Amino acid sequence: MLATPESFRVRATVPRAFLLFISMAALVATLSARCEAQQPSPNHPPDPGTLKSSNPQPAESKRLFGIIPNYRTSPSLYPYVPMTTAAKFKVASQDAFDRGTFILAALFAGEGQLTNANRSFGQGAAGYGQYLGTSYADFVIGDFMTEGIFPSLLHQDPRYFRDGKGSAWSRLGYAMGQIFWTHNDSGSTGFNYSEVIGNSMAVAISQSYYVDNRTWHDASVKLAEQLGVDMAANILKEFYPEISHKFSRKHREKQ
Repeated sequence: MLATPESFRVRATVPRAFLLFISMAALVATLSARCEAQQPSPNHPPDPGTLKSSNPQPAESKRLFGIIPNYRTSPSLYPYVPMTTAAKFKVASQDAFDRGTFILAALFAGEGQLTNANRSFGQGAAGYGQYLGTSYADFVIGDFMTEGIFPSLLHQDPRYFRDGKGSAWSRLGYAMGQIFWTHNDSGSTGFNYSEVIGNSMAVAISQSYYVDNRTWHDASVKLAEQLGVDMAANILKEFYPEISHKFSRKHREKQ
């Protein structure tokens, strides 16, 4: 028996919920790593200037776990240099056309076909082709809206600037907050219109090819899910250096 439309909505959240789970697991791993890290002596705290010169920021990984595109993450806000319009569209293009984006789209497409999320697409190779095309379109449109078009029009910075200091909980709050609060090209901060309006526009465009999900409820659920996925991605970006270091250290110990 075919599932009801309500069950389609529930099942369609599976991959997004999985990304949220990955991000929460990343936070747990980071907390564990912090507990194991050696603490500096309180009588001889490290000199920030010395640390900065002796420990330069490593090159930013362009793919998290070798799959998730990570072109718009910056290891630090300082010194702040605004992006040009060309640079914003370059980052959007890198994220949209990266092989990892296609892999993610293929995974989302497989899950969509498995749950028959859009019955009009059908099954088989032809149906999967429609799922893949629309899933990839979601990524491309969303990337250009939130990283290129609206940041350029509204003079906002699409990058995620990692905090990298303070407690894990403060960094968690910072990462989540960057969905709604961002940096402007002027160096000031303000509401992240590019993220919210950009994703809203992407969802509105997607209604043209998701013929089975064109209600206001469907659109609002999809927007909330997309903001949640982006929030989870920020958390992952914030803690990824520690996670990567922890796993690479375990790998070296096993050798």
